[in-house]
Amino acid sequence: MHRYHYPTNIILGEGALTKGIEQIKSMGIRKPLLVTDKTLVQLGLVDEVLDLISQNEMQVVVFDGTHPNPVEDDVLQGAEKYRLEGCDALLALGGGSPMDVAKAIAILVNHPLPLEQYDDAKGGDQNIDGSKLPPIFAIATTAGTGSEVGRSAVIILKSTNLKTILFHPKLLPFIAILDPQLLVKLPAPLTAATGLDALTHNLEAYWAPGFHPMADGIAKEGLSLIMQNLSQSVKEGTDLNSRKRMLIASTMGATAFQKGLGMIHSMAHPLSSECGLHHGLANALALPACVELLETHTLNHDQQLRLNWVTQLFAEHGYNEPSLSKNFEKYFSDLGIQLGLRNHGVKEEQLSLLAKKAFADGCHQSNMVPVSESDFLKAFKRAF
Repeated sequence: MHRYHYPTNIILGEGALTKGIEQIKSMGIRKPLLVTDKTLVQLGLVDEVLDLISQNEMQVVVFDGTHPNPVEDDVLQGAEKYRLEGCDALLALGGGSPMDVAKAIAILVNHPLPLEQYDDAKGGDQNIDGSKLPPIFAIATTAGTGSEVGRSAVIILKSTNLKTILFHPKLLPFIAILDPQLLVKLPAPLTAATGLDALTHNLEAYWAPGFHPMADGIAKEGLSLIMQNLSQSVKEGTDLNSRKRMLIASTMGATAFQKGLGMIHSMAHPLSSECGLHHGLANALALPACVELLETHTLNHDQQLRLNWVTQLFAEHGYNEPSLSKNFEKYFSDLGIQLGLRNHGVKEEQLSLLAKKAFADGCHQSNMVPVSESDFLKAFKRAF
């Protein structure tokens, strides 16, 4: 038996922000906690949302304490503010970090256990009562994580300093608002890094084993959209057409990876928690080494076809390097990504610990081929 879940209410296009806020009001929401970060405050996007909320005669409480790689204290502080202010919903504004924090806050406001007790890898979803979760709404300001259509949050816990997944079906936002006008101020490096997070989601979902033709189809179309539009978004940030298509490609990646992810994400997670790297950049730095491992592995017919399809997609966009891993390297370089972990503050003496933590991460359980801790160490050394 297979179970497939695609229930999200997505509002996409210019003016989506206005329509989305109106719809939230129509649901009877009166005092949401707006979860965001200080960068979006500085860019003026928070004020833009606050003005719209005010026009719709709703109160709003702002929590802007989200870190780029969200930590447990972000959640604790946000939950306390939610309770003290008497909020009735969560409105996440930003990329994956504010959305993850908003979802984790939704758990804590009406649940008594420490956050680590909701660790999905340890069956923590059984400790979450879905009927006690307040409604969550999400406004995307990046085209990367697709967290606006996801049922999980990734938070670095105090006790382990590991990125930990909190999951429950009711953590899915009621409405995902995708307005390309909110992305025009996103700098080119961040546009590239977040876009490559979306690419990695689609890629790993397509390559994950298992029978899920819906996820496969969505992932392939998501990859096609990214190859058609990410370069333009990086070069011309005000191009609303490419921004819109990257937004939907991002949601497609997050929808598709219910099928699974892979070793790229298992490497990226400790690169963020241990080394402070942006998640999308960490994916990009790890990806070519992981693809090279697949290229040297004995693959079955279906697995080889999946690699061949991605190789052909690159060829259609003018990339004809000697291998798929080299195609990715050239593409990332063209987007302005400087490869090499050493160029981003990672020390060679950290690689063994990173490999150990990557192997402990659950994402590689759905990798195209099984991988060992020694495989991770080789990949980290290759990416260094």
